[in-house]
Amino acid sequence: MKQKYRLILSFLILQFAFLLFVNVSLDCVYAQVKEEGKAPVPEVVAIARPTTDEVQLAERSLNDFLKKADPAIKEINRKYPGLISVRVPRKNTAIVPNLVPFFRMKHQDNLKVAKQGDIDVLFMGDSITDFWRNEEGAYAGKPILDKYFGHLKVANFGIAGDTTQGVLYRLQNGEGQGFSPKAVMLMIGTNNTMQNNAPEIAEGIGAVVLELQKDFPDAKILLLGVFPRSTPNDPVRATVTEINDIISRLHDGNRVHYLDIGSEFLDAKGNIPEDVMIDALHPSTKGYGIWANAVKRPLEQLMK
Repeated sequence: MKQKYRLILSFLILQFAFLLFVNVSLDCVYAQVKEEGKAPVPEVVAIARPTTDEVQLAERSLNDFLKKADPAIKEINRKYPGLISVRVPRKNTAIVPNLVPFFRMKHQDNLKVAKQGDIDVLFMGDSITDFWRNEEGAYAGKPILDKYFGHLKVANFGIAGDTTQGVLYRLQNGEGQGFSPKAVMLMIGTNNTMQNNAPEIAEGIGAVVLELQKDFPDAKILLLGVFPRSTPNDPVRATVTEINDIISRLHDGNRVHYLDIGSEFLDAKGNIPEDVMIDALHPSTKGYGIWANAVKRPLEQLMK
């Protein structure tokens, strides 16, 4: 019985040590965390990453612990190599600027628009933003765009399938130069859910926000929460909720304004009606109407 309690205590000590080394203060939205080869991230959404010295200290402490551990712990360590180990957050691909070659042609089209200038509002994102340009079909957003925003000079830099790292690349390679919008509406991150976890995606979104602030110093940013997708019991829903909880910290009420309109697309049971998003991901014309109605006034306020 004593050996059993020693085993439980040993695991609790390991868990405490891990939490100690990943804990970090997140209280300054404008502070930045920069790693070589990666875009800077607002500290308020940054994943806690230990220093080299901290990792080495943790490894030495773990080795000392294992040398003195009882036979049961040593047997687990022998039987499952790596199970008891010091682990640091993996490299985050969501903050490494990178555009899929297949998207380069659309990127070039956006560059032409950027060079022409004379833009009031920039819509930035992936397919959900891209489809504002569709004139007909299941995902026709243009009729709604014309109705709600036809009086504005809107540049749509949405690219279907894009990610946070793609947007970073695009902004750093021409899409963030040549014009001075009054406002930017950003909605990105859903495509990252296939390869990144929620904290990583939130870092990516934060990096995009910082890049937008640098590229367009006079613009106000309407940061939209990632839209709900799939069914209520799909794990991706929880991922989206976690992403939005984190990126909401980017709201400063001045240059960055966070707005989560996700609930507007859901029924009372949390489902996405087919006439709102036929595939439970991309808005239909009705869905774009819901979107436009929810952001029209906030955008107008930001452009004053």
